[in-house]
Amino acid sequence: MPVPKPKAVRSVRVAIVGGTGAFGRALAQRLHATGVDVAVGSRDETRAAELGAVYGVHGAANEEVVRDADLVILSVRSKAALEMARSLADAIGDTPLLSVAADLRFDAGAVYPGRLGRSLAEEIADVVRGPVVAGFQSLAAASLAQPEPPDEDVLVCGDDAQAKRLALDCGARLVAGRAVDAGPLAIARALEGLTALLLNVNRRFGVEAGIRITNLP
Repeated sequence: MPVPKPKAVRSVRVAIVGGTGAFGRALAQRLHATGVDVAVGSRDETRAAELGAVYGVHGAANEEVVRDADLVILSVRSKAALEMARSLADAIGDTPLLSVAADLRFDAGAVYPGRLGRSLAEEIADVVRGPVVAGFQSLAAASLAQPEPPDEDVLVCGDDAQAKRLALDCGARLVAGRAVDAGPLAIARALEGLTALLLNVNRRFGVEAGIRITNLP
């Protein structure tokens, strides 16, 4: 079900691991602009601090920013996501983690899902203690970086109600549409594959395609 647009409050701290990458930067800027207490992390502590100063948020090493967070967003390249989650597992502890990556395969001018079995988010859930949710795979960094929020919905899935609520609240701040609960964590297999679909559409039509779920109440 969709969640309403949130009010600007600073009661929740979101740590973005990989916050100096294109998607992480776009997330940090838009969440901060809506009143979320954001911290950006990086393997390069100096770069994180410099970027954080530019955006008006806290920036530090990944291990530091995740320790005080209410929600950790893992925004690193898909090939590095599982190992990054494993390396930060102790620092993250029981804090909920949102996986936004999608494992992709590029071949013969097209984009394909990188895995046909379990999703990357489900494998990340195997190596961290806290609950894992997946979402935001349909959002593009270029769209989030525009002055106005993209006219689309955002999808989130997971098995833990509280973790999902935190992710949905963040998602509702990113788009002009709605944040939609897409079901259990196993649905991450479809959400990650959705990234491949959208990238193929983008290549074909030269756009930044998004998703709208119709006929919701």
